[in-house]
Amino acid sequence: MSILMVLRLTVDQKPALARIIPLVLKFSFCLVILAAPADFIINILKTLTFPPKPTNSSTPKTPSPNPPKPPKSYVWINPRSPRASQLRRHSFDARYASLVKLAHSLNSSNPSKDQVFEVLGKLGNTPIEQDAVILINALQSPVAAVFALEFFQCRLKLNREAILYNVVLKVFRKSRDYLGVVEVFDEMLKRGVKPDNVTFSTVISCARACSLPEKAVEWFERMPEFGCSPDNVTYSAMIDVYGRAGNVDMALRLYDRARTERWRVDVITFSTLIKIYGSSGNFDGALNVYEEMKALRVKPNLVIYNRLLDTMGRAKRPWQAKNIYREMRSNGFEPSWATYAALLRAYSRARYGADAISVYREMKEKGMELDVILYNTVLAMCADIGFVDEAFEIFEDLKSSGTCKPDSWTFSSLITIYSCSGRVSKAEDMLNEMMEAGFEPNIFVLTSIIQCYGKANRTDDVVRTFYRLHELGITPDDRFYGCLLNVMTQTPKEELGKLIECIEKARPKLGHVVKLLVGEGQANEALREEVDELFSSISTDVRKPYCNCLIDLCVNLNLLESACELLDAGLRHEIYTDIQSKSPTQWSLHLKSLSLGAALTALHIWMNDLSRAVENREELPPLLGINTGHGKHKYSDKGLAGVFESHLRELNAPFHEAPDRVGWFLTTKVAAKSWLESRKSPELVAA
Repeated sequence: MSILMVLRLTVDQKPALARIIPLVLKFSFCLVILAAPADFIINILKTLTFPPKPTNSSTPKTPSPNPPKPPKSYVWINPRSPRASQLRRHSFDARYASLVKLAHSLNSSNPSKDQVFEVLGKLGNTPIEQDAVILINALQSPVAAVFALEFFQCRLKLNREAILYNVVLKVFRKSRDYLGVVEVFDEMLKRGVKPDNVTFSTVISCARACSLPEKAVEWFERMPEFGCSPDNVTYSAMIDVYGRAGNVDMALRLYDRARTERWRVDVITFSTLIKIYGSSGNFDGALNVYEEMKALRVKPNLVIYNRLLDTMGRAKRPWQAKNIYREMRSNGFEPSWATYAALLRAYSRARYGADAISVYREMKEKGMELDVILYNTVLAMCADIGFVDEAFEIFEDLKSSGTCKPDSWTFSSLITIYSCSGRVSKAEDMLNEMMEAGFEPNIFVLTSIIQCYGKANRTDDVVRTFYRLHELGITPDDRFYGCLLNVMTQTPKEELGKLIECIEKARPKLGHVVKLLVGEGQANEALREEVDELFSSISTDVRKPYCNCLIDLCVNLNLLESACELLDAGLRHEIYTDIQSKSPTQWSLHLKSLSLGAALTALHIWMNDLSRAVENREELPPLLGINTGHGKHKYSDKGLAGVFESHLRELNAPFHEAPDRVGWFLTTKVAAKSWLESRKSPELVAA
């Protein structure tokens, strides 16, 4: 107390010392401030008066254009004093916490109107509008929200009643109760409350969350009726809504506008855009959306990654699926069942056998169950690339899974695998197991069975299976006839009549062409016309298999002239293109897409062309090459390159396999010219 008296005397007697009073107060009052009550300190500070700062009277005063605002006054309260605890009880945070606690007591059950009114009665007779907003917003029960709204409507004179309705609508949206949202909206209109932008945004987002995009579109289009204009957030949400509703053009138009006006687009909308582009086949567009998303610093979630993986799978771009998967893992996401399923489909469709089997085994190690569709996807891939042992392993896993059973497609894949690998008894056993499971064989199964019997030279079984189609009421398709033609290329000549009879009954034009080839054996104008009519009448996707098989049949029967006529017809109908190519440095023969018989026929024709060029003294290029490709048949270790290597050796041709170009056989101009001149009567050696 003596310190305060001294300070007061100092101020009164020596005005110059007033400048240091703040420092004195800062250091000398610390003990007093810590110990004294707040009211006492405030009274003491009021007794301290300071003289005004002296001014120069000779300088005229000019009013300041922007007089300084007086500083805000703050009062420090000792947190340990009784007044501090009293202020805390009346603070906004305390009020908010008590309202939320009150709301939680109504979330515990399905309350009645009386219960809600009883609980809210604890607010007293003078609740304010802000209390109503806070309490209803904290509710989880739509029923409680409606009763709470009624309670506040009875006790408050609401200035902006639309705000309370909007909060109630948000409670219904939390529960995804679309019908309740509609009822609340109708009640708004009955009470004469005008909905605003927030009202429509809440209703639209509820319809969106409830997977009702068509309803969301209806609400969006009603906004002008009430004088409401959508904001950027609503427009961005409508990109997703229009996309889900199937109005792709509108969704993409809004997205273009979003990019131009820099709207904030959420991750769900980006996911829908990726799906839109993927479904329309614009796979580059889907990737562009993903890159734009990252450029805007919108973090992808697992749904985005899964959708991208699925899109790249349908695009048959397994390499991009691999990159996206690596990026997903590097960003800390663990693959889900949907992730593995998308990868499995992507690798299986692209025939990435090793990768697909690796993903399959990883799923099994993690205890993830596959559905029958995924099992069939992997089995179909195994059938296409010849993974016999892997297919059997997967089939056994399927049967022992306990969650799904093999269907007709499952059995079809297994029968195809056994048929193509020549395991007749296994294929027959699988067919019997299929029928015992209650599935009748379809056209694909019987086609595979016929192929299997053909490989085993069981012609009578082929014929029996052919007539079984008619017994089952199955109409043979072009693929089936292609399989019959392929069987004929492996059938002894004395049994061909049985198969020709089958083809003639079901496909007279094809049967007539085969009969001309086998019966007459000579190329003539009638054969040329019949072949042209045949190729004009069948679909483009089976023309090459048909032509390959017919040429193979002619080569096996040593009908060289007919084989050449068929190859010429294939060139006329553009079934074969770019078989020969010429450049100043190299002439080449390209055989990669041809069957063995067609490739041998093309080689015969090319060598005759080279012989004529030498006879006409045409200058040959420095290098000549034959490109057979380096692939092997999926169910055999043999490939076209291996067969051609031995065939060229039989012809004593100077072509040798290039060490640095796999699948290429090359020779020089000098060696080729010498060999061509030594040929007297070139003949095609049947394979």
